[in-house]
Amino acid sequence: MSDWVKGQVVGKQQWAEGLYSLQFDAPIHAFKAGQYIKVALDIAGERIGRPYSLVNAPQERPLEIFFNEVNGGSLTAPLSALNIGDPVWLTAAAGGIFTLETVAPAETLWLLATGTGLGVYLSILRSAEPWERFQRVILVHGVRQVADLAYQDLLAEISERHGERFRMIAAVSRETGAHLLNGRITDLLTNGELETIAGATIDPATSHVMLCGNSAMIKDAKIILEARGLVRHRRQAPGHYTTEQYH
Repeated sequence: MSDWVKGQVVGKQQWAEGLYSLQFDAPIHAFKAGQYIKVALDIAGERIGRPYSLVNAPQERPLEIFFNEVNGGSLTAPLSALNIGDPVWLTAAAGGIFTLETVAPAETLWLLATGTGLGVYLSILRSAEPWERFQRVILVHGVRQVADLAYQDLLAEISERHGERFRMIAAVSRETGAHLLNGRITDLLTNGELETIAGATIDPATSHVMLCGNSAMIKDAKIILEARGLVRHRRQAPGHYTTEQYH
């Protein structure tokens, strides 16, 4: 059984239709950048909880999650209806191994995200680890519409802090524009456009890649990466790419 602690909503942001961030005050244990907690509500006499990656860095408070409403989902609609002051349940201990703890240093760290998969990278980028282990960090955020490009002010702050060592690339698949990179992340990987814009290549000798987002992106990206000689990273068998999957 999960070790639940009671929290309170202390902040809320709606980025676009069905796209939200919530901030909580709750006494959870220390965690590592890249880990997740479960968030739960008591609904019709049942405690319903789901895992959400933490957006805030380990040293920062309040706690924060980034999520979208899921059609027919039992939790996301009630979560998005919460207001400041409302109670919520969180697991006391964070879990997950989508961290840089066992990743070997390399020239370039690629962070590939679709949708709300961006959230976990915001925690990692605000920790010391990526800047200690990699010369350059490239974040790629794939969305359907420009309106879904959340956290732009925070990303601008990260960019200003780290200068040429950080690059943010937005890929928009269902909206066109003169200054937009159009297409899905996997298509942009296949045709080489993503690496051309980034000014870097993805290969086993220089790169570590993290994948977070929808299952189709992760499945297709793994095929592309493995065709280039990258192997999946495991704690007991270090590799070149790490995955986290959202449904």
